[in-house]
Amino acid sequence: MRSGGLSGADRRQIQTAVLGAVDSQEPLVLPLEAIELDAFRKQYEGQTFWCGSWLGGCGRQLTTKLYVDRVCHFAHHPDPDTTRPPCARRARDVTSADHLYVKAAAEGLLRSQDMSGKVVCSQPGPELAPPGSVVQLRLGDGAGLTIHMNAAIRPDWDTQTAARIVVEAGVLLDRATLQRLPYVHRIRCNSQGTSRRVLIGTETARGTQWFTPEQCSLGPAGLVTPALEDLPNRPIARPAARPHAEPPEQRARVSPEVGH
Repeated sequence: MRSGGLSGADRRQIQTAVLGAVDSQEPLVLPLEAIELDAFRKQYEGQTFWCGSWLGGCGRQLTTKLYVDRVCHFAHHPDPDTTRPPCARRARDVTSADHLYVKAAAEGLLRSQDMSGKVVCSQPGPELAPPGSVVQLRLGDGAGLTIHMNAAIRPDWDTQTAARIVVEAGVLLDRATLQRLPYVHRIRCNSQGTSRRVLIGTETARGTQWFTPEQCSLGPAGLVTPALEDLPNRPIARPAARPHAEPPEQRARVSPEVGH
């Protein structure tokens, strides 16, 4: 499959773009089916799509590719400058713009509570962490939330409380952390048409309960979800009675300490 005529380019399909400009923070997810792409093209007729900087992209304009025998996707416009290197964007699937959807949801949470603050996505960081690895909700008093969208930057559990840290649903935490925390706030995005729906979860010893951002609030201590109203008074991972005889299925759920 060719990608915008760029010889030697990465041929993974691009499913996300930003709207209107290379530095835009307004994300879009391209429909996979041809019939849905027709409606998408009509909705955004006259507008432009970009392999944006906030997606870790090359900054070139994108076009939509319609197929009936495979999934539809974005592709780069043919580049007349043959000396420029091909796009090296690492994240291209439907999850690759989730940090921008989370940023928008955090801004909506501030507006709904009439709170002053700012939400920012991180630039590429240590060891080339992808842009948006951390989304920070900053309040005027210096407090707020730190949302970790991947495992590239380790949460600082030593200086921040559990109420001020949110971790993406797929990021595994080490057993020592789970043994001392009563809960961990989680976040995930589900596909919803040409967008992504943000959900906030609270993981406790009973499992993870999921809520919409509208069901949650920001309190003096940090993020509050309905799950905290009936919080079990024990850590997420209880110490094993026989640590050397831990069953395989339990070991599979525990990863080494993130960032090590």
